[in-house]
Amino acid sequence: MKKTLIIISFLFASIIASAQTYELGGWGGVSYYFGDLNTNFNMTHPGPAGGVFGRYNFNERLAIKLGANYTRLGFKDEYSKFTWQKARNLSFETDVVDASLQFEFHFLQYIHGSRDHFFTPYLFAGGGAYFFDPRAKLNGEWYHLQQLGTEGQGKNQEYSLIQPALTYGIGLKFDLNFFWSLNFEVSGRSLFTDYFDDVSREYVDAQALANDRGAIAPLLADRSYEVVEAPIGMAGRQRGDSQARDMFGFIGIGVAYNFANVKCPGF
Repeated sequence: MKKTLIIISFLFASIIASAQTYELGGWGGVSYYFGDLNTNFNMTHPGPAGGVFGRYNFNERLAIKLGANYTRLGFKDEYSKFTWQKARNLSFETDVVDASLQFEFHFLQYIHGSRDHFFTPYLFAGGGAYFFDPRAKLNGEWYHLQQLGTEGQGKNQEYSLIQPALTYGIGLKFDLNFFWSLNFEVSGRSLFTDYFDDVSREYVDAQALANDRGAIAPLLADRSYEVVEAPIGMAGRQRGDSQARDMFGFIGIGVAYNFANVKCPGF
């Protein structure tokens, strides 16, 4: 009986050790922004992106991943095919630092080192937070748009530069050997703000904005004067679409190292 319990305990410990594995890795790729300046999902202007991640595998089907990413995103109205958008002539650029916690579900059994279960497509979803700070260039100098209250935000009432996000996506992972694996992912971030690009609602009175924020603010709030004879930014006129929140996403390839011990042969 005692011998049987020892064997069962050994088998149980082996199963737990093989199921609960840790991975660390990094990835590189591109990012995309979609919002008030990119309304038709134009993917011709990606940003560079990369990050690191750690993964804990509960079993062959379920895992949890913690990741930290960096990217630089931006867009311009001049890229649009719409005449009204070209006339609006807004632009922005921002660095983004993103952190997320995601749960993964494997469509197939995935076991490191297995000859039969060495790859799987997977889905993932979770939440996270990110830092951004949209800026625009005027006469060769960069200005931080949030600080200018371009849509009439009062002082100390500006949108926060740290925001939550929902994360989701799909991927494919497969082993190179027991220790190393490749991960291909396409992921998205649904945002809870429409000010990722500093564009959301209506134009405000230019003189009032200048009185409150200085002479540069109205020049960056309405830049149509650079491309059309009569500026379009009258107070109350639509500047963006506040009903549709902004979003961004990543496409990348990563490599992960598995820290589990090599499993003993079965008997």
